[in-house]
Amino acid sequence: MDATLAADLTRLPALLDAVRDASAEALAGLDTRPVVPPQDGPPEPRPLPAEATGAAAALDEFRARWEPRLSASAGPRYLGFVTGGATPAALAGDWLTAVHDQNSNSAMDGAGQHLERETVSWLRELFGLGAAHTGTFVSGATQSNTVGLAIAREWLGERLGVSPAQDGAAALGPVRVLSGAPHSSIAKALSVLGLGRSALVPVPTLPGREAVDPAALDRALADTPGPAVVVANAGTVNTVDFDDLRAVAALKDRHDFWLHTDAAFGAFAALSPAHAHLTEGLDASDSVCVDLHKWLNVPYDSAVQFTRRRDLQARVFSNAAAYLGPLGADPDLVHLTPENSHRLRALAAWFTLRAYGREGHREIVERDTACARALGDLLDRDPALRLLAPVRLNVVCFTLAQDPTPERLTALREAVAAEVFVTPTVLGGTPALRAAFSNWRTTPADVRRTAEALRTAAKEIA
Repeated sequence: MDATLAADLTRLPALLDAVRDASAEALAGLDTRPVVPPQDGPPEPRPLPAEATGAAAALDEFRARWEPRLSASAGPRYLGFVTGGATPAALAGDWLTAVHDQNSNSAMDGAGQHLERETVSWLRELFGLGAAHTGTFVSGATQSNTVGLAIAREWLGERLGVSPAQDGAAALGPVRVLSGAPHSSIAKALSVLGLGRSALVPVPTLPGREAVDPAALDRALADTPGPAVVVANAGTVNTVDFDDLRAVAALKDRHDFWLHTDAAFGAFAALSPAHAHLTEGLDASDSVCVDLHKWLNVPYDSAVQFTRRRDLQARVFSNAAAYLGPLGADPDLVHLTPENSHRLRALAAWFTLRAYGREGHREIVERDTACARALGDLLDRDPALRLLAPVRLNVVCFTLAQDPTPERLTALREAVAAEVFVTPTVLGGTPALRAAFSNWRTTPADVRRTAEALRTAAKEIA
């Protein structure tokens, strides 16, 4: 063994203590450090070290050279991308995930699989899904949507008497995927799956809404030859609008389609009695996407996908190799996602669910939604800014009251970056910004700081 590696092994407890101290210092400073530090370009690249210098030296260089450039994305005013943080329990679980370093894919070494299945059952209960739904952890909402649509692709083949998994997507012929306001990852998934971005057919939404018009969807399905796929939304990115999932599912009485629901963060509305009605009908979906590094507040990367047709899922993703063992009646995780290597992502989720339960996570959801409403009220009273949509759950979509050009909004976003991070968007043709609340640390004090920073910057820009 290399002498430096051996020395690091000998002093591993001290090294972990040093990392713990560095981590505690970084987390303690989240409230005071710039949310997005000013950047003057990347540091000068350095060559790969030829000689070993050890983990302590690597930690020192990281803290001096890279850590100051990192955003405070784990903190309470990083309001872009619907980003959560990591609860204390999730952080502990993630550390132990690396410690135990499981590839949780095979029944031959099955403890990780069993832990994941228990965690999935907790999540299924959390979101109000029935026992017919099975689930698997994946890396994020894009992968979750891709897996759900891959199963939908195989369902289309089943209806048409072919198997795209065996014969290729071309065996299906033209495919139509109908949706009102799909997330960009849906088109990406269709591209990856060989169905093509042009398969996505936009369906009119309700006036002034991002929610699909059920009557328009009914007509579009009537005009669709053969079976189709419908992508419903449980929480759109810009305005957190929800399709009427019960009305969409009811259309199955008249039309033949697979219902995939993108509930990346909207599924968490089920935890709040005041908002749970928004997710009614979610259980009727044939597949569901939920992102966990958003409102569950576990570290990147983590999501879960659910489906009623695990048999079709295994047909798509089964992996034939002697060292993996047979497929079996209860497929190993290697047969259920694109990944052969499957990090024990479930452990961080298991930890935070075990530590805080339904009520702890309900409190996070309700506090974040209250913070979003409070920010919306403050911005609505500011003459320099205006809301573009009602605050339905946890996202505030707003713009400049006068001349909201992309350039002026970029100037506003950059002016407040040290205090709060928001992301650009366009709603109804109007350039805008959005603030998404999903971090477990965010409090009303952060709302006041955010509103004041935006108010001051908007006045200067005006």
